Amino acid sequence: MTEQRDADSPSTDSQQLSEPTDTITKSVDNSWTNRIAGVWNKATTRLTQLLPVEQLGQTVVEWFSVSEDQVAEILEKVRAELPTTEALLIGKPQAGKSSIVRGLTGVSAEIVGQGFRPHTQHTQRYAYPSNDLPLLIFTDTVGLGDVKQDTQAIIQELVRDLQQETHSARILLLTVKINDFATETLRQIAQQLRHQYPNIPCLLVVTCLHEVYPRDTVDHPAYPPDDQEVNRAFAAMQQAFVRITNHSVLIDFTLEEDGYTPVFYGLEALRDSLAELLPQAEAQAIYQLLDQEEAGKQIGNLYRDAARRYILPFAIMSATLAAVPLPFATMPVLTALQVSMVGLLGKLYGQTITPSQAGGVVSAIAGGFLAQAIARELIKFIPGFGSAIAASWAAAYTWALGEAACVYFGDLMGGKKPDQQKIQLVMQEAFQVAQQRFKGIKR
Repeated sequence: MTEQRDADSPSTDSQQLSEPTDTITKSVDNSWTNRIAGVWNKATTRLTQLLPVEQLGQTVVEWFSVSEDQVAEILEKVRAELPTTEALLIGKPQAGKSSIVRGLTGVSAEIVGQGFRPHTQHTQRYAYPSNDLPLLIFTDTVGLGDVKQDTQAIIQELVRDLQQETHSARILLLTVKINDFATETLRQIAQQLRHQYPNIPCLLVVTCLHEVYPRDTVDHPAYPPDDQEVNRAFAAMQQAFVRITNHSVLIDFTLEEDGYTPVFYGLEALRDSLAELLPQAEAQAIYQLLDQEEAGKQIGNLYRDAARRYILPFAIMSATLAAVPLPFATMPVLTALQVSMVGLLGKLYGQTITPSQAGGVVSAIAGGFLAQAIARELIKFIPGFGSAIAASWAAAYTWALGEAACVYFGDLMGGKKPDQQKIQLVMQEAFQVAQQRFKGIKR
């Protein structure tokens, strides 16, 4: 009777009803968690037996390890189609030759200084954006104005350089400071080169205009400058080279700390002068390089065209591996595959990196996509179509990662700090486009 009364007791019912339900929920959650963990552990063990992930990952990396010869072959084909301009910079030190390079390429003074490499005894060469895929090649003469240097030796080296066959357009750029009238050596070199190579155009570039500005001048005047001293000196320079040059232009390319605005005074005039003297394709390339909206885009597209030859097979292989139905089964393999891809793209952009460094690049540019990757892997629990979704997603993700890596390495090549926001935007846009491209891709 006591048990019955206790069972029917209102106080007992009230106590049972007042117990919090979260204890029961936690118990159920823990139960499901334990069951899932058990299935997970069994699946992982089974997968390890059936699919040696580390060995397969290494195999995949080896499959997609491209030899130096293969890379060189692709770059050679692309390079042969480039509208490359070779500019021979002939002038004394401090005449503004490096400033011309900065103005035409947009890279920093430090990068320009590091980019020049010895070419011959009296010349240095700088290829932009790289030696493998150059749009502009600058050859800078050194030693002009030094009485110890043999002028004829300098001329002979330049002649030997010009004798080399090339598909590139060539132009001579004679750089002279506006207040330097000791130009006999420069005129002698230019005269002999024009005599032997009359078809190579020659542009007289008169630089450092601010050195003859009136003392109270604090900034550049409107271009072209209407200054008596500038006009007088420029006319004298034109007369000195009248039978040698095809055209002449005034510029003053300074550093930001010099305080003159704009920094590249006369850049548009230089661009237009080059366009008059160069073939159409090369002139158009220079216009695109100097377009503030398009400069990085044009170079980026050029490199991506070469890079996409590798990104596509990596994306397809990612889809094949991602189609394995067990969640997270192929994540190590996909990671190895994508790290290998990024390492290869780095090589195309002139950045030699180790696999660990490539993994760091992947982590840096992937951002929030990692969480999405894990979510997509969990979709594989859905029977029937989970693996197909994961496969197409893996292909799109790999493609987007490759596109983002191109932007990352492109910034490094240009001497800039990679713009994380821009990289993320490129990756998101590339991923959306690639999703449609790889939609329904099958194993």
